[in-house]
Amino acid sequence: MNSPRSPQTGSGQEVRAAAARALTPVLSDKGSLAGLDEHSVITRDRALLKELCYGTCRRLPRLEALANELLKQPFKKRDMDIQALLLLGIYQLLYMRIPAHAAVGETAGAARLIGKEWATRVLNGCLRRLQREAGALQARVDRDPYIALEHPPWLLTALREAWPDHWRDIAEANNQPGPMTLRVNQHHNDREAYLAQLASQGLDAHLCTHAPDGITLDTPCDVSALPGFAEGLVSVQDEAAQLSAALLGPAIAPRPGAHVLDACCAPGGKTAHLLEQFDIALTALDSDNQRLARVEDTLTRLGLEAELRHGDATTRDWWQGTTFDAILLDAPCSGTGVIRRHPDIKKLRRKEDIKQLAKLQTRLLNNLWPLLNEGGTLLYATCSVLPEENADQIEAFLQRTSDAHVTTPTGVAWGEKSGAGRQLFPQPNSHDGFFYARLEKRTAK
Repeated sequence: MNSPRSPQTGSGQEVRAAAARALTPVLSDKGSLAGLDEHSVITRDRALLKELCYGTCRRLPRLEALANELLKQPFKKRDMDIQALLLLGIYQLLYMRIPAHAAVGETAGAARLIGKEWATRVLNGCLRRLQREAGALQARVDRDPYIALEHPPWLLTALREAWPDHWRDIAEANNQPGPMTLRVNQHHNDREAYLAQLASQGLDAHLCTHAPDGITLDTPCDVSALPGFAEGLVSVQDEAAQLSAALLGPAIAPRPGAHVLDACCAPGGKTAHLLEQFDIALTALDSDNQRLARVEDTLTRLGLEAELRHGDATTRDWWQGTTFDAILLDAPCSGTGVIRRHPDIKKLRRKEDIKQLAKLQTRLLNNLWPLLNEGGTLLYATCSVLPEENADQIEAFLQRTSDAHVTTPTGVAWGEKSGAGRQLFPQPNSHDGFFYARLEKRTAK
């Protein structure tokens, strides 16, 4: 009897077993893909592992509906890893260019590697039935518009109510992988010159439309393939996220040495961009020590300095008494504008979460506004597309805050007006969904 190959040599079954182990906490509402360990498989299988996990989550509502059609009865909770294998097999057959015999055989065989050999026959039977009846089964589940658009009902309903002219486009954009966008460090280079460097390495790319430092790759690659990445010439950052520096520029560029707070700063992309652009004294605050360490790593790679503080921005335990000329509040949110990058949101986020997140955002605004100097600017940002976290949140803040004056630009080519801010929707091959509102503190009347 032949034993399975070791993880050092790799096999199709091993990468699928690893994917099932990574998906099981997501399916059980006990974890996210943030904990995906790409090093659990050999180097050549890491891209496949990521595609299997992220792709399955991206299509999860539809895959689960098809699984229900294929199974006589659901798996028990203790067998959620087998459910994960079934979803992985369906995803491969319908969405990947993997030969059907490999998708079926290697996925069913992976059950042995997770100690459940009994499941190989079940998986084999379900996936072979899908091969035979794919058209009819898909037509049956797609009668439900939530399944056809691969979103949980509460979320698709919220999108339709908030954006009657855009909801379908938002949902379809959520179902596609986001592009890899770079931010060129202007300390070292301009983006036209870096575009030429990319071309010399055989990496095709184009300039971003709205972010003046942005370049989008035609095909994503490992950061190790980017010229000068380790030396700080470039960073990975979505185009919409890059707009924060341009929006804060008018408030801090004329003030060399301006005191700036980046609240909720991790993982540090916006922190670094501000330091690349402006001569400022920046305090970077975050409540998560591990994520704050990532900010430090980013700044070290780029040769930048900021005062890093561990603390909760809803309190002032961390505050040392110096007020700020500008505050960037990239508030914790539902992430509904970046589902294509974090597709496990479709499984893990709940309708009731939105109200709780809105309460947290309210506390953050109320706590940070008094720390802003008169004449200073607060930029409120989220990667959400839901008005409760965005336009409605800022409207309520304006109603209770007499010295807050809206300065969000209107004559820009990106996004659309949404209350006192501007809302960007996720775009295929372009930016993520994002919301910005810019407020100036003026003398209260």
